[in-house]
Amino acid sequence: MGELPAKVSIREVGPRDGLQNEDPVPTGAKIRLLDALSGTGVGRIEAVSFVHPKAIPQMADADEVWSGATPVDGVRYSALVPNSRGAQRALAAGFTEVEVVVSASDTHNRRNVNRSTAESLDDIAGLITLLHDAGATAEVIVATSFGCPYEGDVDPARVAGIVDRVVADGADRVAFGDTTGMGTPRRVRELVTAVRDRQPDVPMLLHFHNTRGTALANLLAALELGVTEFDASVGGLGGCPYAPGASGNVATEEVVHMLHDMGVDTGIDLDRLIEVAAYAEEIVGRQLPSGVLRAGPRTRLG
Repeated sequence: MGELPAKVSIREVGPRDGLQNEDPVPTGAKIRLLDALSGTGVGRIEAVSFVHPKAIPQMADADEVWSGATPVDGVRYSALVPNSRGAQRALAAGFTEVEVVVSASDTHNRRNVNRSTAESLDDIAGLITLLHDAGATAEVIVATSFGCPYEGDVDPARVAGIVDRVVADGADRVAFGDTTGMGTPRRVRELVTAVRDRQPDVPMLLHFHNTRGTALANLLAALELGVTEFDASVGGLGGCPYAPGASGNVATEEVVHMLHDMGVDTGIDLDRLIEVAAYAEEIVGRQLPSGVLRAGPRTRLG
């Protein structure tokens, strides 16, 4: 095993990516979840997405959720947007970190936003300019980076080409989504290497789903390559409404448990996070996939 980073940054995506795949949760419960996560020590939270309510009804109350939340100093909050209208709403709400998504797979992109990957990239170029003109940063998330439920394998060179395009258009950061959990350590190594060979300086974040039980193995492979930024979702909430078979994101508490035991700092209080995971399970009304949540007595790690 190679030398691991001393510290990593985890972005908690449960309030957005997690809840968008559940039955609609009351606004007040969303606010309590967001505020509780803000008190765990997590440094970044994806709070809401500004999408049309007909597309994602679970996010119809994004403005109310954000206006009711209590941001904590030192925590960076971001919002996901699909288009210029969503970006304008995010900016009006006060967000300075905004994410946009494009799929590496044309088929998934059409199912998601009804346009080709190339058409989305043209739109994203304009979004980046809009965000920068307003003093906000733009992160481009490349979905289906490790494989597509409709097209199968995705060539890492295709993903690297998308990164070339968005970096040329001014993207501040890139992220890679394992939308249906097709990722393996081999695919992680190939993708990270392909992107870094062409764009060695662009900040990157990886987003793993645990559909096939490989999320933690993938995260470890990325750590060994020096990647230090990851998404995770409290309790393992989440999925993708436009990807058949997409189960939950990797559970934040499972990631923190593993990293702390390996001597990698996250800044997160694991016991407090597990309490929030129990609350997340309560508000969605079903058992979540997190193993740490039901592991019984534990020792504080790290």
